[in-house]
Amino acid sequence: MQIRIGDLRHRLTLEVAARTDDDSGGAVETWMPAAEVWAGVRPNSGGERELADRIAGRVTHEVWIRYRTDVKTDMRFTAVGRIFEIRAVIDADERRRFLKCLCEEREL
Repeated sequence: MQIRIGDLRHRLTLEVAARTDDDSGGAVETWMPAAEVWAGVRPNSGGERELADRIAGRVTHEVWIRYRTDVKTDMRFTAVGRIFEIRAVIDADERRRFLKCLCEEREL
């Protein structure tokens, strides 16, 4: 798959999870912005799955960004009204030019 810089036309926020203690002995997970990136977002596949005793839609995407060393599978991308959970991070051509992130879109 050939990616060109002009294909990166979506502005996404790369976020990292931060856990903070609550007053009850537990923890609260919040998401903090790590970077703003230009990305190419391509739908990959769709399907259904059972979630909390109901059928929920599942859509996967390829999210392409410029190469970064700090992108991990415990991070996510967000855009207005959308969340893309990162499942895998691949240096697609192994030349450190672009990353292909395999993501699953989560319902808000």
